[in-house]
Amino acid sequence: MENAVNSFTIWIDADSCPVQVRDLTLRFATRLQIPLHYVANRIIPHPETPLISMTVCEANPNAADDYIVEHILPNDLAITRDIPLASRLVDKKICVLNDRGVVFTEKNIAEKLASRNLNYMLLENGLLPAEKKGNTYGKKEINAFANSLDRELQKKLRALKSSN
Repeated sequence: MENAVNSFTIWIDADSCPVQVRDLTLRFATRLQIPLHYVANRIIPHPETPLISMTVCEANPNAADDYIVEHILPNDLAITRDIPLASRLVDKKICVLNDRGVVFTEKNIAEKLASRNLNYMLLENGLLPAEKKGNTYGKKEINAFANSLDRELQKKLRALKSSN
């Protein structure tokens, strides 16, 4: 999906994105008339509207991630809970946030990636339980995401307005 110089697209790494986050992002995109692009290894249910597009990638482990990295434009915004993908996008100077409202930046991505890699190694070696307690997703997390998304979208819209 191409976007004009004076606009941007919201990209969602949709394979593991919670339905609540997809729905909330859809409401923001519709209200603000911002194109929304889902990328996943399977079809994600979404309304048929010119504002929304979907790319279904091969079922290879990083196909959706690679597609996003290759096609996202500098002014776009990405939503993903995939920290390695977030790291690749931050390297491209893309605004990236997760489903809990964390904005990944050049200052925090290395620590987030190191922590993710350590937890993955501990899990693979049986030193970390598969289900961690406190890993819930409820109203608090949805509100944090909504606030973060609104803040980042407003920054982008203000920047676009001042550049015109």
